[in-house]
Amino acid sequence: MLKLNAIKSDKIWGYEQWLASTHVNGCQKEFEQFVGGDYPLLVKVIQADDRLSVQIHPDDAKADLYEHCRGKTECWYVLSADEGAQLVYGMNGIYTPSEIRKAVASNSLEDMLRYVPVSKGDFVYIPAGTVHAIGGGLRLLEVQQSSDVTYRFYDWGRGRECHVEKAIACIKNDTLRTVTEFQGVFSCPYFMLEEITVEQNYSCKIDKPVGPVIPSDTVLFFVIDGSGTINGEAAKSEDIFAFAPGELFEATGDLHMMRIVPAEPKHRK
Repeated sequence: MLKLNAIKSDKIWGYEQWLASTHVNGCQKEFEQFVGGDYPLLVKVIQADDRLSVQIHPDDAKADLYEHCRGKTECWYVLSADEGAQLVYGMNGIYTPSEIRKAVASNSLEDMLRYVPVSKGDFVYIPAGTVHAIGGGLRLLEVQQSSDVTYRFYDWGRGRECHVEKAIACIKNDTLRTVTEFQGVFSCPYFMLEEITVEQNYSCKIDKPVGPVIPSDTVLFFVIDGSGTINGEAAKSEDIFAFAPGELFEATGDLHMMRIVPAEPKHRK
């Protein structure tokens, strides 16, 4: 059992904390040693005080072609939201690459975007290829493939580097889902999330894998709210951790949140 320490990165729009990562751009060495190598997921908290750029993440095929790495399918669970907070989730129509290029060049792409209001507890699934942007006044739990590839193609006039052609090549607009309150369990080809409400006590047994332990056998637990303690099977007193909202725990054994399980497909790592 291991309590993870986040890696914080300040941004012009706020900050993000990498809570569980073996990615080269922000590797928690103790976690890497614990799981025995490359972990297929990257888990973050994103604090957006201002809106992020409009961006696209490539799927596995495009990421392999352009960057020789995994793609980046992800999801967001809204931890807190200011009144009126919203996201960009997809485009409001079907546009040709030429139309998108012209809109980017004329700083009018925002007229093509689909804006969705969100509240605390909402869930957004973002398959690779989805046009998206986080609005200001939001704090999110992000679960994603372990990839750091982002193609920014509209930045609200802030002047940062954009990757318009790669972004356009990766756009898919047929995978949008209704944004609604999290329904308790979600799964996709890359990960599974389960929201757990603990009343006094909760126990969960994680079976040991048959054969050698591999990174994808490791399960993560993220505390959404509340307080208490957590410990593993046959834990010593020093292995019992107090916890608070915003912390992530990885454990094997009995567990006392959001349960995050990787489901790594067979593709290039």
